[in-house]
Amino acid sequence: MYKTTKALVLREVRYKEADRMLTLLTESDGRITAKARGALRKSSKTGAATQQLCWSELTIFENRGRWTVNEGSVIEPFEGLKTDIAAFSLGCYFSQLAEAVSSEEEPEEQLLRLCLNSLFALSRKLYTQEHIKAAFELRLMSLAGYEPDLRACSRCGNEPESPLLLLDYGGVCCYDCKTPEMGESVRISGDSLKAMRYITGADDKRFLAFKLGETDLKILSRAAERYTLSHLGRNFSTLDYWKSVK
Repeated sequence: MYKTTKALVLREVRYKEADRMLTLLTESDGRITAKARGALRKSSKTGAATQQLCWSELTIFENRGRWTVNEGSVIEPFEGLKTDIAAFSLGCYFSQLAEAVSSEEEPEEQLLRLCLNSLFALSRKLYTQEHIKAAFELRLMSLAGYEPDLRACSRCGNEPESPLLLLDYGGVCCYDCKTPEMGESVRISGDSLKAMRYITGADDKRFLAFKLGETDLKILSRAAERYTLSHLGRNFSTLDYWKSVK
Protein backbone atom coordinates (compact mmCIF):
# COMPACT_ATOMS: atom_id res chain seq x y z
CA MET A 1 0.00 0.00 0.00
CA TYR A 2 1.42 3.36 -1.07
CA LYS A 3 0.50 6.67 0.54
CA THR A 4 1.82 10.21 0.61
CA THR A 5 2.10 11.91 3.98
CA LYS A 6 3.90 14.77 5.64
CA ALA A 7 6.39 13.75 8.30
CA LEU A 8 8.95 15.13 10.72
CA VAL A 9 12.14 13.06 10.89
CA LEU A 10 12.69 12.50 14.61
CA ARG A 11 15.69 10.22 14.21
CA GLU A 12 17.89 8.74 11.49
CA VAL A 13 20.34 5.86 11.85
CA ARG A 14 22.68 4.62 9.14
CA TYR A 15 21.77 1.09 8.08
CA LYS A 16 24.08 -1.09 6.01
CA GLU A 17 26.07 0.78 3.37
CA ALA A 18 23.68 3.46 2.11
CA ASP A 19 20.29 3.08 3.82
CA ARG A 20 18.70 5.00 6.65
CA MET A 21 16.39 3.70 9.35
CA LEU A 22 14.04 6.49 10.32
CA THR A 23 11.73 7.35 13.17
CA LEU A 24 9.02 9.55 11.68
CA LEU A 25 6.25 11.56 13.28
CA THR A 26 3.74 11.55 10.45
CA GLU A 27 0.64 13.59 9.80
CA SER A 28 -1.43 10.53 8.88
CA ASP A 29 -0.15 7.66 11.03
CA GLY A 30 1.59 9.17 14.05
CA ARG A 31 4.99 7.71 14.91
CA ILE A 32 6.30 5.02 12.57
CA THR A 33 9.62 3.39 11.77
CA ALA A 34 10.61 3.33 8.10
CA LYS A 35 13.57 2.40 5.94
CA ALA A 36 14.89 4.76 3.27
CA ARG A 37 16.83 2.59 0.86
CA GLY A 38 19.85 4.27 -0.71
CA ALA A 39 19.17 7.56 1.10
CA LEU A 40 22.89 8.13 1.65
CA ARG A 41 23.73 7.94 -2.05
CA LYS A 42 24.25 11.25 -3.89
CA SER A 43 21.64 10.34 -6.50
CA SER A 44 18.99 9.40 -3.92
CA LYS A 45 15.44 10.73 -4.28
CA THR A 46 15.04 10.60 -0.50
CA GLY A 47 18.40 11.86 0.80
CA ALA A 48 17.50 15.47 1.63
CA ALA A 49 13.99 14.69 2.83
CA THR A 50 15.08 12.00 5.31
CA GLN A 51 17.63 14.03 7.26
CA GLN A 52 16.99 14.42 10.97
CA LEU A 53 14.70 17.34 11.90
CA CYS A 54 13.44 17.82 8.34
CA TRP A 55 9.74 18.38 7.73
CA SER A 56 9.06 16.57 4.48
CA GLU A 57 6.45 15.14 2.18
CA LEU A 58 7.13 11.44 1.77
CA THR A 59 5.73 8.65 -0.33
CA ILE A 60 5.80 5.56 1.85
CA PHE A 61 4.97 1.92 1.20
CA GLU A 62 3.68 -0.53 3.79
CA ASN A 63 4.19 -4.27 3.51
CA ARG A 64 3.46 -6.67 6.35
CA GLY A 65 3.73 -3.93 8.95
CA ARG A 66 7.01 -2.53 7.63
CA TRP A 67 7.29 0.89 6.04
CA THR A 68 9.65 1.97 3.27
CA VAL A 69 10.22 5.52 2.00
CA ASN A 70 10.16 5.58 -1.80
CA GLU A 71 10.27 9.30 -2.56
CA GLY A 72 10.51 12.53 -0.65
CA SER A 73 10.67 16.30 -0.91
CA VAL A 74 11.62 18.83 1.75
CA ILE A 75 8.91 21.19 2.98
CA GLU A 76 10.88 22.91 5.76
CA PRO A 77 14.56 22.09 6.36
CA PHE A 78 14.90 24.34 9.45
CA GLU A 79 18.12 25.74 8.02
CA GLY A 80 18.96 27.70 11.16
CA LEU A 81 19.54 24.45 13.04
CA LYS A 82 22.24 23.34 10.60
CA THR A 83 24.52 26.28 11.36
CA ASP A 84 24.13 26.27 15.16
CA ILE A 85 25.25 23.13 16.98
CA ALA A 86 23.50 24.15 20.20
CA ALA A 87 20.20 24.77 18.39
CA PHE A 88 20.50 21.47 16.52
CA SER A 89 21.24 19.51 19.68
CA LEU A 90 18.26 21.13 21.42
CA GLY A 91 16.10 20.19 18.43
CA CYS A 92 17.32 16.61 18.79
CA TYR A 93 16.34 16.73 22.47
CA PHE A 94 12.84 17.78 21.42
CA SER A 95 12.80 14.81 19.05
CA GLN A 96 13.87 12.41 21.77
CA LEU A 97 11.14 13.70 24.05
CA ALA A 98 8.53 13.40 21.31
CA GLU A 99 9.60 9.84 20.62
CA ALA A 100 9.48 9.02 24.32
CA VAL A 101 5.87 10.13 24.83
CA SER A 102 4.36 9.03 21.50
CA SER A 103 2.88 5.64 20.60
CA GLU A 104 3.44 3.63 17.43
CA GLU A 105 0.92 4.41 14.69
CA GLU A 106 -1.36 6.49 16.92
CA PRO A 107 -2.53 9.97 15.80
CA GLU A 108 -0.36 12.69 17.36
CA GLU A 109 -1.59 15.92 15.75
CA GLN A 110 -0.99 18.21 18.73
CA LEU A 111 2.44 16.73 19.40
CA LEU A 112 3.40 17.22 15.77
CA ARG A 113 2.28 20.87 15.87
CA LEU A 114 4.24 21.40 19.08
CA CYS A 115 7.40 20.02 17.50
CA LEU A 116 7.03 22.03 14.30
CA ASN A 117 6.24 25.31 16.06
CA SER A 118 9.15 24.85 18.47
CA LEU A 119 11.65 23.91 15.76
CA PHE A 120 10.54 26.89 13.67
CA ALA A 121 11.08 29.26 16.61
CA LEU A 122 14.42 27.63 17.39
CA SER A 123 15.59 27.79 13.78
CA ARG A 124 14.55 31.44 13.37
CA LYS A 125 15.88 32.46 16.81
CA LEU A 126 12.50 33.97 17.70
CA TYR A 127 13.24 33.42 21.41
CA THR A 128 16.21 32.26 23.45
CA GLN A 129 16.90 28.53 23.53
CA GLU A 130 16.12 28.38 27.26
CA HIS A 131 12.76 30.06 26.63
CA ILE A 132 11.76 27.61 23.89
CA LYS A 133 13.05 24.59 25.81
CA ALA A 134 11.08 25.36 28.98
CA ALA A 135 7.87 25.99 27.04
CA PHE A 136 8.31 22.83 24.98
CA GLU A 137 8.88 20.67 28.06
CA LEU A 138 5.82 21.96 29.93
CA ARG A 139 3.61 21.80 26.87
CA LEU A 140 4.80 18.28 26.13
CA MET A 141 4.05 17.13 29.67
CA SER A 142 0.54 18.52 29.33
CA LEU A 143 -0.03 16.62 26.07
CA ALA A 144 1.40 13.44 27.61
CA GLY A 145 -1.09 13.54 30.48
CA TYR A 146 1.19 15.03 33.13
CA GLU A 147 -0.10 18.60 33.15
CA PRO A 148 0.50 20.07 36.63
CA ASP A 149 -2.41 21.66 38.47
CA LEU A 150 -1.20 25.25 38.72
CA ARG A 151 -4.45 26.92 39.80
CA ALA A 152 -3.77 27.23 43.54
CA CYS A 153 -1.91 25.70 46.46
CA SER A 154 -2.69 21.98 46.58
CA ARG A 155 -3.13 22.16 50.35
CA CYS A 156 -4.64 25.51 51.37
CA GLY A 157 -6.32 26.39 48.07
CA ASN A 158 -4.93 29.93 47.98
CA GLU A 159 -2.53 31.64 45.61
CA PRO A 160 0.82 30.04 46.57
CA GLU A 161 3.21 32.08 48.70
CA SER A 162 6.90 31.34 47.98
CA PRO A 163 5.58 28.70 45.56
CA LEU A 164 6.92 25.20 45.04
CA LEU A 165 6.35 23.04 41.96
CA LEU A 166 5.57 19.53 43.21
CA LEU A 167 7.39 17.10 40.94
CA ASP A 168 5.66 13.91 42.06
CA TYR A 169 2.32 15.34 43.15
CA GLY A 170 1.83 17.30 39.93
CA GLY A 171 0.79 20.64 41.37
CA VAL A 172 1.98 23.69 43.30
CA CYS A 173 1.86 24.67 46.93
CA CYS A 174 3.03 27.32 49.36
CA TYR A 175 6.44 26.81 50.87
CA ASP A 176 4.89 26.57 54.34
CA CYS A 177 2.18 24.13 53.18
CA LYS A 178 4.60 21.50 51.88
CA THR A 179 4.39 18.11 53.60
CA PRO A 180 6.66 15.06 53.17
CA GLU A 181 3.81 13.16 51.52
CA MET A 182 3.95 15.59 48.59
CA GLY A 183 7.33 14.24 47.53
CA GLU A 184 10.05 16.16 45.71
CA SER A 185 9.63 19.80 44.79
CA VAL A 186 11.50 22.71 43.25
CA ARG A 187 11.30 26.40 44.18
CA ILE A 188 9.70 28.69 41.62
CA SER A 189 8.82 32.39 41.59
CA GLY A 190 5.48 34.11 41.25
CA ASP A 191 6.31 35.31 37.75
CA SER A 192 7.57 31.92 36.61
CA LEU A 193 4.33 30.38 37.92
CA LYS A 194 2.34 32.86 35.82
CA ALA A 195 4.42 31.88 32.78
CA MET A 196 3.75 28.19 33.44
CA ARG A 197 0.02 28.88 33.56
CA TYR A 198 0.26 30.73 30.28
CA ILE A 199 2.29 27.97 28.57
CA THR A 200 -0.09 25.20 29.55
CA GLY A 201 -3.22 27.18 28.72
CA ALA A 202 -2.34 29.09 25.52
CA ASP A 203 -3.32 27.96 22.04
CA ASP A 204 -0.89 26.04 19.83
CA LYS A 205 0.46 29.11 18.03
CA ARG A 206 0.84 31.37 21.07
CA PHE A 207 2.35 29.19 23.79
CA LEU A 208 5.80 30.77 23.36
CA ALA A 209 4.54 34.36 23.59
CA PHE A 210 5.33 35.06 27.23
CA LYS A 211 7.92 37.38 28.75
CA LEU A 212 10.19 36.77 31.72
CA GLY A 213 13.28 38.42 33.09
CA GLU A 214 16.56 36.51 33.04
CA THR A 215 16.35 35.31 36.64
CA ASP A 216 12.74 34.12 36.38
CA LEU A 217 13.49 32.41 33.06
CA LYS A 218 16.30 30.44 34.70
CA ILE A 219 13.90 29.42 37.48
CA LEU A 220 11.29 28.35 34.91
CA SER A 221 13.85 26.45 32.83
CA ARG A 222 15.14 24.49 35.81
CA ALA A 223 11.64 23.66 37.05
CA ALA A 224 10.34 22.56 33.63
CA GLU A 225 13.35 20.32 33.07
CA ARG A 226 13.16 18.67 36.46
CA TYR A 227 9.42 18.14 36.10
CA THR A 228 9.87 16.52 32.69
CA LEU A 229 12.72 14.22 33.67
CA SER A 230 10.93 13.25 36.87
CA HIS A 231 7.77 12.13 35.08
CA LEU A 232 9.54 10.39 32.22
CA GLY A 233 11.90 8.66 34.63
CA ARG A 234 15.00 8.90 32.46
CA ASN A 235 17.80 11.15 31.26
CA PHE A 236 18.44 12.17 27.65
CA SER A 237 21.86 12.19 25.99
CA THR A 238 20.85 15.05 23.70
CA LEU A 239 20.03 17.22 26.73
CA ASP A 240 23.45 16.54 28.23
CA TYR A 241 25.09 17.41 24.91
CA TRP A 242 23.10 20.64 24.55
CA LYS A 243 24.25 21.72 28.01
CA SER A 244 27.86 21.04 27.04
CA VAL A 245 27.77 23.19 23.86
CA LYS A 246 25.21 25.95 24.49
